Amino acid sequence: MNTKTRWLLSVTLLMLASSASAQEALSLGDAARLAGRQHSRLEVFRARTAQASARVAQQRAALYPDVSAFLQQAQRTTNTATFGFSFRDASTGQFLFNPNGELLGPIPLTDARYRISQTLLDFGAYARVTAAKGVAAAVDGELNAAAEDAAAGAALAYIRVIRADAQLAARVADSALGADLERIARDQLQAGVGIALDVTRAQSQSASVRVQLIGARNDRDRARLELRRALNLAPDAPLVLSDSLNGLPVEALTAVAAAAVSTALANRPDLQVLQAQAVAQRLQAAAIRKERWPTLSAVADHGALGKDWAHPIGTYSWGVQLSLHPFDGFRREARLEEQSAVARELEARDRDLRTQATLEVQSALLDLTATREQVAAVSDRLRFAEQEVSQAQERFRAGVAGNSDVIIAFLSLNQTRTLRNDALAAYHASRVALARATGTLQRLP
Repeated sequence: MNTKTRWLLSVTLLMLASSASAQEALSLGDAARLAGRQHSRLEVFRARTAQASARVAQQRAALYPDVSAFLQQAQRTTNTATFGFSFRDASTGQFLFNPNGELLGPIPLTDARYRISQTLLDFGAYARVTAAKGVAAAVDGELNAAAEDAAAGAALAYIRVIRADAQLAARVADSALGADLERIARDQLQAGVGIALDVTRAQSQSASVRVQLIGARNDRDRARLELRRALNLAPDAPLVLSDSLNGLPVEALTAVAAAAVSTALANRPDLQVLQAQAVAQRLQAAAIRKERWPTLSAVADHGALGKDWAHPIGTYSWGVQLSLHPFDGFRREARLEEQSAVARELEARDRDLRTQATLEVQSALLDLTATREQVAAVSDRLRFAEQEVSQAQERFRAGVAGNSDVIIAFLSLNQTRTLRNDALAAYHASRVALARATGTLQRLP
């Protein structure tokens, strides 16, 4: 790579990195954690968490006092036949009212009253509150799992952006090399030591590289839009990345499969959600069983009753009530059977997800090893391709060969740069896949 090419490549990389220098740059791990906090889809799960918390408060309300009051002013009429018995005058034996019934009233009535009831002992209500808390914990776990999914999407979008940046830089370097080749061909033609065919070949290659450059720039811009979407940023928000495809480390694999699987089974949010759902199911089943237990409550009623507001008479009633619910038409038994089916479903899903987690960890480890070897192999190929271009250029400048050898070497270098970017992107995507499989994605640096 000559001095001019290196200079143009450095300028391009500097321009790619300086779009918003005042903004704090995001690393790969920063992007994952930011998406795990503010992705737009998380608002749905936060709303579900709030709903579950509200249901806990609704169940707890059964344990608090219930207070009601009413104020009434009315007039009533009564048919004496509705009494069910006859009233007679004790001295004459005559009926006081028509035996067939007669209308009494209207009778004015005023009543101002309040009523207080308090649960003293209700094991079922206590159990329902505990079960609602278990459901809320499971819903909160779903929020964590959704955050992990959002983080994974943002991490992969981040890798697509830095790959697009690397592709654009490679195409800029190819453009500089093509322009240099075209200049040499023109100089040799003017000096009488070259042919017009060499100039035409160089111009054709430069045009081909310009097409690739336009496509690379469009891919870069689209990848940045996708990353802003994954981070829940405005489409025109400034975005500065601290990592680059060539700057991220390519390290030897040190993870042991058994240890990675153990980490996955302990940390994966989706497994934790299933465990929380299983706990909630057991609590709900326990709450249903405790509905058979007796309940104890106290009730007090006090108010003023009379014909008008000027002459009220205070009245009250109070009592303690013990209630039993031994039979409800087998409704509780059916609900318990439903909970038993839910438990079997959760057990099956848990077994399947544990198997899937083990497979994902092992697959990610295999991919990580393979892609690291591919990066090493294609890096060697890139070094040889650069040497081939340099040697072909020297022969072309010396006039001992046409530029066909340079163009062939140039095409090989163009392809190899793309292959290396693909290999690096695949390696870092495998890193993300392993971190996601083990539940440690948001711990990436």
